[in-house]
Amino acid sequence: MTRLPDQPGERIDRSRELAFTFDGRKIHAYVGDTIASAVIASGQRTFSRSFKYHRPRGEFCGCGQCANSLVDVDGRPSVRACSEPVVDGMRVSHQNAWPSLKFDLMRVTDKFGGPFTPVGFYYKTFIRPRRLWPLYEKVLRRAAGLGRLPERQDEREWRTEYRRRHCDVLVVGGGPAGAAAAIYAARKGIRTAIVAERFGGQVLDTMAIENFVSVSQTEGPKFVAALEQHVRGYDVEILNAQRAAELVPAVEPGGLAEVRLANGARLKARSVILSTGARWRNVGVPGEQQYRNRGVAYCPHCDGPLFKGKRVAVIGGGNSGVEAAIDLAGIVSHVTLVEYDPQLRADAVLTRKLHSLANVTVITNAQTTEVVGDGQRVTALHYKERQSGALRTVDLAGVFVQIGLVPNTDWLKGVVKLSPRGEVEVDARGQTSVPGVFAAGDCTVVPYKQIVIAVGEGAKASLSAFDHLIRSPLSAAA
Repeated sequence: MTRLPDQPGERIDRSRELAFTFDGRKIHAYVGDTIASAVIASGQRTFSRSFKYHRPRGEFCGCGQCANSLVDVDGRPSVRACSEPVVDGMRVSHQNAWPSLKFDLMRVTDKFGGPFTPVGFYYKTFIRPRRLWPLYEKVLRRAAGLGRLPERQDEREWRTEYRRRHCDVLVVGGGPAGAAAAIYAARKGIRTAIVAERFGGQVLDTMAIENFVSVSQTEGPKFVAALEQHVRGYDVEILNAQRAAELVPAVEPGGLAEVRLANGARLKARSVILSTGARWRNVGVPGEQQYRNRGVAYCPHCDGPLFKGKRVAVIGGGNSGVEAAIDLAGIVSHVTLVEYDPQLRADAVLTRKLHSLANVTVITNAQTTEVVGDGQRVTALHYKERQSGALRTVDLAGVFVQIGLVPNTDWLKGVVKLSPRGEVEVDARGQTSVPGVFAAGDCTVVPYKQIVIAVGEGAKASLSAFDHLIRSPLSAAA
């Protein structure tokens, strides 16, 4: 059996070959193939046999809605071959046939079992006596090749049906910007999906949120739970714990852009909203991770009020560090700013303002060596004077790390235009340099990395994406 010639907008990429085995036989495939499409292309039409009469079973509905193409994948039973994407090196085998798929001894039930195995006999026979059902269930599952299924299947969340892999708006990133974008898109009645490495993003690591309008006080995890509940209230497919690895723009106006995931899956959409956020740059010293959210903080706007009347330190002498020290000086009792370089790197106007504050001490040419605590909270900061080598200690209750944000945009280099700091450049509508691709939140050049700003930017990008869709031609690929 051979494949059809290349088709416009086909889901397989014939330039990227894969290989796997079916019952020990090597099968050649392409990225985008399902197990069924690759096996059929190799000339194999039967994947398994039916449970009762052991009749041949293969491709039927083609969309994962029936039980005719169940196979075993790497020891995981009852996987639908018609909707399961091929992964390089996977081992696939048939189910419910012995000793082989072609020569199945249990086919005898199809020839002679009719009078003894009428329709529904196993439902009528194995329900009594009730106390023996656990034993019957084990026998039936083993005979049917079902085995034991895991109670949680988070690792399979990305393996959705193909109708879910082709959407109108694909949001990459599950933070506040991504959630807002998905909600606004879904409310327009268009097919929407979110793919996120960690739904909620860095908000999950926020100790307290007291500056989100209309919510006087909450915690990061609670805020994210409410965010996810709101998103799930609409017809939005959430593909969690999946990392985007590559963006392939549409080749023609109105065509499909493609996002390739690190696990090999490919998602296609008529428009894409990038909201991958950013991560705080770490100092990388002992105690930093141990006391994260227990005295070590990264956002002075979010967590500053928690240290009211206490002594804190700010690590970093650039604009963000000096601005953080100035802001905190109006809240805390004393701020110690520690800078690695011999002088501050902030703008002169900020430096002058900082030195005018009576409750701020500036220490330059100093290397932070350790964040110290009592096991529960931060109690001190150790640093080394770079010129003399002397070790010093500052007693305090909090440490704010302000050495910059790192946007999660490495996978976008060479595809969309990035700033020198790696942030996605967008216009007033959230449009990137690539038509049909929008961006919002902390991964963009929009200033002030705040939750409330990210939510607004996500909504704006979503509305812009919708406007793009209604004004774009519908290509053959879409």
